[in-house]
Amino acid sequence: MAVPCVRVPTSRGEETRSALAKRDLLDREREITAEGGALYIPVTDPAAVPDDFEVVDYDAPQRETQTSPADLLGFEPSYERLGDIVILDEDDDERARRIADAVVESDLRAATVVNRASKVRGELRVRDWDVLAGESTETVHREYGYEFALDIAEVYFSPRLATERHRVIEQVGAEERAVDMFAGVGPFAVPMAGRGAAVVGCDLNPAAVEYLRENARRNGVDERLTAIHGDVRALPDEHGYADWADRLVMNLPHSADDFLDTAVALAGEECVLHYYDIQHEDDPFGPGERAIRAAAEAAEPTYDVAVETERVVRSYAPHEYNVCLDVRLTAR
Repeated sequence: MAVPCVRVPTSRGEETRSALAKRDLLDREREITAEGGALYIPVTDPAAVPDDFEVVDYDAPQRETQTSPADLLGFEPSYERLGDIVILDEDDDERARRIADAVVESDLRAATVVNRASKVRGELRVRDWDVLAGESTETVHREYGYEFALDIAEVYFSPRLATERHRVIEQVGAEERAVDMFAGVGPFAVPMAGRGAAVVGCDLNPAAVEYLRENARRNGVDERLTAIHGDVRALPDEHGYADWADRLVMNLPHSADDFLDTAVALAGEECVLHYYDIQHEDDPFGPGERAIRAAAEAAEPTYDVAVETERVVRSYAPHEYNVCLDVRLTAR
């Protein structure tokens, strides 16, 4: 199977391999291969490879010496990777322990293995974890060329939404003014600033806001990103962002509708709203659209509402979908 590889002359092979290793970009599940005077070095995140390297698709073979958790367990376990943390979601404590032991014994790179011990709860959207291997719940996650430091015990972060975040971020223009109303550690806000936008990110969780500031510095966008700790309802009046935004991100699926009056107050004369919702499969988009139209009609001035995209992001629960509505608001 073809995978992304950096292609360099063999004479530059070790120099290039070392440079990619320092950025933690080497795909250690694939072999480095020489062919026709060139070296093909598999990488995990082609978007993060420096521009002076050539990235191509190449059929690099799997490393035959690698031992996976499945090799040790006799079955394929389910887990997520977040930086160097492996995340399990097992109801059986003994099974979770077996999988954690196998992860540690395998060639999978992991500093910590955790099992979910609660649902996401509270207004700060955090959960409890059982730490099965390692000690630290802090890590650095890499996504589409950006780095995000975070502590899963203190903040909410879902690696499953990477593709959806990238879809939105690709729409952002360099001169825009964007507000991420529930910013967390910055997976929307930081890349939007990376596209050249002026960005405001707000969150109730003080730990998330500290990581947001750190991640803005880490990715070189701190001059274009303002991080605000507090209730997003204070942004229009207390912080002076009324009628300011060209783009709004509302990624708070269970209760975003409670903040639509604030969204409309933040919107400029024309504004694109990315509204995330969780609804039943029978009508996944209708409740969100109706709530947005009601808020737009109640605003002063009122807004015309044009739904540009209706997108199912993922299945959330039986018969329920996590969806996104991309909506253009235009002041009358």
